[in-house]
Amino acid sequence: MSPGYRRIFRLTVAAVLPLSWGLASAAQAGADGERLLRLTRPGGTVEIGTGYLSSDGIRFGQYSGVREEGAYGLLNVDAARRFDASGTWLRLTGRNLGFDNRELRFEHRRQGSWGYHIDFSQTPRYEPFTVHTAVTGIGSPTPAIPFPSRPGEPHVLKTERSAVGFGVNRSFAGKLDLQLYFRNEEKDGARVFGRGTRPNLAGVFEFVPEPINSTTRQFGATLGYGGKRLQVSAGYYGTVYDNRYTALDVAGGSPVGGGNALNAYTPIALPPDNQSHQVFVTGGYNLTPTTRGTFKAAYTHATQNNVFAGVPLLTPGIGTSLRGRVGTLLLQGGVTARPLPKLSLLANIRYEDRDDRTPILDYNPLATGNYGYLGINQPFSMKTLNARLEASYALPAGLRLTGGLDFDQRRREYGIPIVVRHRPRTDERSYRVELRRSMSETLTGSISYIHSDRDGSGFMGTATPGYPDLVSPINLADRSRHRVRASITWTPMDPLTLQFAMSESRDDYRHPDAGRLGPQAGMSRDYALDATYTFSDAWQATLWYSRNETRLEQLSRTDPATAGGRLWAAALGNRSNSFGLSANGKPSHRLDVGSDVYYSDITDRYRQRALAGPAIASLPNISTELVNMRLYAKYALLKNAGLRLDYIHNRFRTDEWTWTGWTFSDGTRLSQNPNQVVHFIGISGYYSW
Repeated sequence: MSPGYRRIFRLTVAAVLPLSWGLASAAQAGADGERLLRLTRPGGTVEIGTGYLSSDGIRFGQYSGVREEGAYGLLNVDAARRFDASGTWLRLTGRNLGFDNRELRFEHRRQGSWGYHIDFSQTPRYEPFTVHTAVTGIGSPTPAIPFPSRPGEPHVLKTERSAVGFGVNRSFAGKLDLQLYFRNEEKDGARVFGRGTRPNLAGVFEFVPEPINSTTRQFGATLGYGGKRLQVSAGYYGTVYDNRYTALDVAGGSPVGGGNALNAYTPIALPPDNQSHQVFVTGGYNLTPTTRGTFKAAYTHATQNNVFAGVPLLTPGIGTSLRGRVGTLLLQGGVTARPLPKLSLLANIRYEDRDDRTPILDYNPLATGNYGYLGINQPFSMKTLNARLEASYALPAGLRLTGGLDFDQRRREYGIPIVVRHRPRTDERSYRVELRRSMSETLTGSISYIHSDRDGSGFMGTATPGYPDLVSPINLADRSRHRVRASITWTPMDPLTLQFAMSESRDDYRHPDAGRLGPQAGMSRDYALDATYTFSDAWQATLWYSRNETRLEQLSRTDPATAGGRLWAAALGNRSNSFGLSANGKPSHRLDVGSDVYYSDITDRYRQRALAGPAIASLPNISTELVNMRLYAKYALLKNAGLRLDYIHNRFRTDEWTWTGWTFSDGTRLSQNPNQVVHFIGISGYYSW
């Protein structure tokens, strides 16, 4: 087989498979009798085919690699065998074999006794924007930036994850179960990155692609016990992150101040190595036939002790690494009870103490204190307490009344606030009441109201005097929230079921002092409608619609010390409408058909306006439209063999302007096709045994 044909075959495998594998599997498992037969008399299925993509569509193939016009192939397998003498099973499953987003898994087990598995997966991710750049060394830690600036050639940046996993489980005496697992993931490629303004070169932004070459390892063990009243498991979980590229050593670029000295902002540190280790115990105990308690305790120790990138720092007393250490303690408990036939009670409490023990040191003693130039690192510790109480009582006339109280307290320990002020403690209380009724055998509805209040301690001022001390961050500001929820499930006739749900909330951000900046008011609204109709045993269809809308009013101002300083507001908003229709049927005993249509439009709005000072122009809206239609037909030539035809229509449209008209100082620019339409058609054959 020629290299070119092998490439086409690999591409084909992944393109058709996401569609045909999922739909074929659903069709195969359509009848209960078939599922039982597969469990008692295991066999397998092999599927192979080919397909064609009509045009380039990077959004369509962003995570599968099916993004270039041309031929693609299909190969997947699901095979199982049972050995009656030993009671053991072997199973091999493969999905997207031969292409980037492939999956392969092998299992060997004896049910209720022991088992092990080995799996492999690979996932690509293509940057949706094409990068036009003359920067060289993309994907390496030593990129070179041209000077003077110039346009470059198009590049498609990509990252790829490849993971291998292994797991073992063993049961002892029917009550004890031991599980061991390990997963190694390699990530390679490059992604969009850059470096910004430098001394004497205001407004210089250069494209510096970030190289990716890292390993993440996850491993652990769990020992579980399952008794009649007590169920408990304890174990260990660990992660280790290893980045082979510690820094970007950038060559070239704009000289400082127009002279010959190159930019001093190199090397640039990349994500450092780190690791974490956790021990835990979790379980439940049946106190009585109607009362159950649950508990969980865990402790995590995380460290980041990588050597500083670049030349040794001259500041004495700081060492050669951050010596980052964070310890997290988690304690959780809960009780559910039914003391009376009509009364149910619930109580939960959760406490988490995240203790950041990283040394606080001054890494830049020459800093003057302006904005973020203080040289002191900023550790962040937080203690969180969550509690919930709930009671539910069955009333006459099919009514059930539920009431609840939620409490959330967060205590934060900061270093020195730099740009915006901080709040050491916030308290939030929520009160809930819900009324649910079964109005008939075919109609059920509920309505609930939730009121939340958030306040807390006083704010800490920033190290930078002036307007930052007026900003209340959205997660810290005093807030009152009112939320209403309602839902209805109606079955007017046996073949038809209708479901409707809505939720609306309004936020009022209270500021104790006049003129405070930050969030002022917010709103969210969600509607969902779902209808399912069963025409016959062979035909059914589902129709759904949803609308989501959020808005946030914010108040800000430019630096009053700057000429032209002004007070301005923004009404940020997001609105989306989504619609879906799926149908499947069996026109004859040999033919299965189905369709799945999805449509969504999303709009982001900014609505900026000046409240004092010169007028400002608002950022334009961004609209995105997504359409995806899938059709399939499966025809059985024999009882265990047949053909399948698949068709996909995919459309992506946007007027997203983020990178439009923007050019890096070195001449790099990013672009995308704002109207991407692709058609994919595939044909495959399957054989089962």
